[in-house]
Amino acid sequence: MAKLTFYGAIEGVTGSMYLLQTGNSKVLLDCGLFQGRREEEEANLKPLPFDVSQLDAVVLSHAHLDHSGRLPLLVSQGLSCPIYMTSATKELIEVLLKDAASLQQRDVEWENKRRRRAGKEEIEPLYNLQDVETTLDVCIGISYHQKRDVAENVTVHFLDAGHILGSAIVEVFIDEQGGPKKLVFSGDLGNSQAALLNDPELVDSADVLLLESTYGDRDHRSMEETLQEFEDVIEEASENGGNILIPSFAVGRTQEIIFRLGELYQKGKLRQQAVFLDSPMAIAVTEIYHRYQNIFNEQDRSAMGGENNQQSLHKFLPALRYSSSTEESMALNQIDRGAIFIAGSGMCNGGRIRHHLKHNLWRNQSHVIFVGFQAIGTPGRALVDGAKTYKIAGENIAVKAQIHTMGGFSAHASQTQLIQWAQGFTTKKPQLFLVHGEDKAKQTLQAAFKKVGWQATIPTLNQTIQF
Repeated sequence: MAKLTFYGAIEGVTGSMYLLQTGNSKVLLDCGLFQGRREEEEANLKPLPFDVSQLDAVVLSHAHLDHSGRLPLLVSQGLSCPIYMTSATKELIEVLLKDAASLQQRDVEWENKRRRRAGKEEIEPLYNLQDVETTLDVCIGISYHQKRDVAENVTVHFLDAGHILGSAIVEVFIDEQGGPKKLVFSGDLGNSQAALLNDPELVDSADVLLLESTYGDRDHRSMEETLQEFEDVIEEASENGGNILIPSFAVGRTQEIIFRLGELYQKGKLRQQAVFLDSPMAIAVTEIYHRYQNIFNEQDRSAMGGENNQQSLHKFLPALRYSSSTEESMALNQIDRGAIFIAGSGMCNGGRIRHHLKHNLWRNQSHVIFVGFQAIGTPGRALVDGAKTYKIAGENIAVKAQIHTMGGFSAHASQTQLIQWAQGFTTKKPQLFLVHGEDKAKQTLQAAFKKVGWQATIPTLNQTIQF
């Protein structure tokens, strides 16, 4: 009898982590950071609820930090087993985990300055760059559709989830005396309207299914409508001479936006003089993406020339420019018209986008395009909600720019897409557990599944099931 315990992404969309136990093995699925408000992030500091040294394998669905961000913590606490993932994910986590370690080190240094002044005990970062290097040493990349024995009587098989580069639907095959069992973990499923990646692959049978529910309560605006609005904004900006700012996350969303701009260029509808990607991490990720064009969908790969390299990207969008150094980024502040700036963070609560906002928000001709969800309490959300000023480094900047939101660029499957994907289980319908969603999203999706005759369960934190 196999057991599965729900340790994360249960009371929200971060901290993904599930422990599978068989008669002879312990396999951890994902080990993500809790992200969001301070009280949510404090969960990262709690002791892990299992003995790390007893794990036989760790299996990672994809590179996003809410799924991968605590892997170095496992290593620092004695992990001795391999960590399995797709080959593309292995490259991406090197970029993301090193950035996460650097940010933690910086934040701890600032916090410890405050603590020293207050006479309080200093703190340590969750992990450091050496922990990340040690983590990368035990990572093993596996191609899609290649079965791999990861522990005694446990085999994994990765299918394309279409969410970000290298994202996987994880099939886990368990061969025990009571008979074979199969667990399927959806990871994060992609939006079938999105560019570059393939649609999530279908699975036809399982005993247990863990299904993400991020957008379980809504459907996305059609891509046709989204792209038309995107084109209209770019056309308007080209006519009035203003700059366009696109706050964007480094993995997935940025690469989609660059591709969509390339499409417009190829149609003769991009008149801006330059598109600046102003983010060292996004640049590194974009280079990884285009080394893996062989796993793009055939239509978009062909549109870009079908080559697995950066040259094809720059032929597709000749206006693209990289700004890697701080000096290059600062020089962009002198450009007051005719440019597009893509920079992080996606919610404007950090990164170089803040400085572009400082130099452009007060201009009537400027446009800001939000291409992702803006969480409550973030500067991005304030701008979307109609804030009249934006504060940076103690200075209040008047908001005169036009603000646009385009949710159709989401990288997650919508409610309808989630249900349609799950209905691919035609040979054997599994026990269905909804994870990785806010309460409203999970409950709405649960009700939607009930309408199609499928009982979905919403697990609780630390709950263990047997199958």
